[in-house]
Amino acid sequence: MPRLSYYRRIFSAYVVGGKSQLTFWHETPAENPNATPGALGEYYMLFAEKADYPGFYDSSGVPQLDYHGHIGLQYNPIAIAQYGLGNYNLYHRTSDPERRRKFFVAADWLCSHLEQNAQGLAVWNHHFDWEYRETLRAPWYSALAQGQGISVLVRAHKESRDARYLDAAQRALACFHIPMKDGGVAFTDESGDLWFEEYIVSPPTHILNGFIWASWGIYDYFLATEDPRVQELFSRAVRTMPHNLDRYDLGFWSLYEQSGTRLPMVASPFYHQLHIVQLRIMHRLTGEDTFARVADRWEGYSRSRSKRTRALCYKSAFKLCYY
Repeated sequence: MPRLSYYRRIFSAYVVGGKSQLTFWHETPAENPNATPGALGEYYMLFAEKADYPGFYDSSGVPQLDYHGHIGLQYNPIAIAQYGLGNYNLYHRTSDPERRRKFFVAADWLCSHLEQNAQGLAVWNHHFDWEYRETLRAPWYSALAQGQGISVLVRAHKESRDARYLDAAQRALACFHIPMKDGGVAFTDESGDLWFEEYIVSPPTHILNGFIWASWGIYDYFLATEDPRVQELFSRAVRTMPHNLDRYDLGFWSLYEQSGTRLPMVASPFYHQLHIVQLRIMHRLTGEDTFARVADRWEGYSRSRSKRTRALCYKSAFKLCYY
């Protein structure tokens, strides 16, 4: 696949909303009003459109994403987890057995596809190269995949009482206790703040949406097990966010990550809205008022035409310079 063609598709999907494999991720972010803090029930976001993904499936009904070119059809563990969580929500709303079946298709795939990384930790690998700012060489893993896979598996255990789901979730959780340099997904910065990294790169880039989603997996595991060590892990992640949210605020829009580049990586309109939804959910889960205040401020940015235009210009310049 020619490099220029690849980047045009990336630019189209993230900046101008064109069609590509990435459109799977771009369901309008929405809180799930039926999700109850402190209880392992419906997932915190709806994922209703993802539950009815119109793309490719394998013979077992597991969704696959079409990356085109030399990458082609691939299993993406994050997409499979979100597909499962969307169907779990709909099953609990409708009692439709087909929704339950689809949820367990995702849970069973996740349960059977944990693999050992080079350090012997259980991870969900992506078996294709991915262009970040440096190429992520297959197989690569992610705190985001680990967290959302755990969120699926603990719900599968709750529904079925089958111990293999909880065992798989426990094995997947281990990498959150281990630093990146030792094969895990955790990074502790100079201030003592704990991060979970969506992409395992050095220096770490602290992608905000991936960190928050990964943290929800830890929260769900605690709800399933009441393990005090896991509760402390989630508490440390919660403390990291208020300490650092100002670093993601440009005064007119939010940042996608801490890129360490001369031009900051501004969030696309989709990811800016996702940040707002995630922060509102964090407020519901923790009662920490900082999350609500920042969500209100960032929502105000999105209502301003001039700030939306400025963000788009920054985003476009970043993509052209670094991607």
